[in-house]
Amino acid sequence: MRITKVYTRTGDAGQTRLAGGQQVWKDCVRVEAYGTVDELNASIGLVRALNAEVAAKTAATTQLEEDLRWVQNKLFDVGSILATAPGQTFPNMPTVTTQDVTKLEQIIDRCQEELAPLKEFILPGGGKVSATLHQARTICRRAERICIRLSRDEPVAAELNKYLNRLSDALFVWARWVSKTQGEPEFLWQRESASPAE
Repeated sequence: MRITKVYTRTGDAGQTRLAGGQQVWKDCVRVEAYGTVDELNASIGLVRALNAEVAAKTAATTQLEEDLRWVQNKLFDVGSILATAPGQTFPNMPTVTTQDVTKLEQIIDRCQEELAPLKEFILPGGGKVSATLHQARTICRRAERICIRLSRDEPVAAELNKYLNRLSDALFVWARWVSKTQGEPEFLWQRESASPAE
């Protein structure tokens, strides 16, 4: 695909076209869904940029870069699917498969092997990379919620929703794993003790 012009003025009146040419309002649920997936993709790009700035290049930083690059490419597939009008297909149309979901599960299991079991909820934060992974996780959860809402009215592949669900889990585990491998702090939620009765 070659993009020669950034602005077209065709969306100035509040509508856009899905793949296949169907005209829709820019605030419709389908546009909200692929727009949020795009936001998620951009947030993961920020994680990758911060990971690239880590002074000590290790097998862990290299592995994270490789994993997140795959995720970003797969999110472009997710966005393309969501931007396609129901019932429309085109040559080489991307897919999200059971194998993609399984790959995320394998990544989660691999990272979990190095982590201690959780005893309390984690406060998002720590170092820059882990904090931005937590932020990406919350955007992923929102993308999943919007896709579920869309699936109530229009066809959405079940594997697409499963992928987003598993990706949010992976982003949480990556955030913990980065804290561990980069020696960053991990802050646990501290419950306030009830005040003694007076």
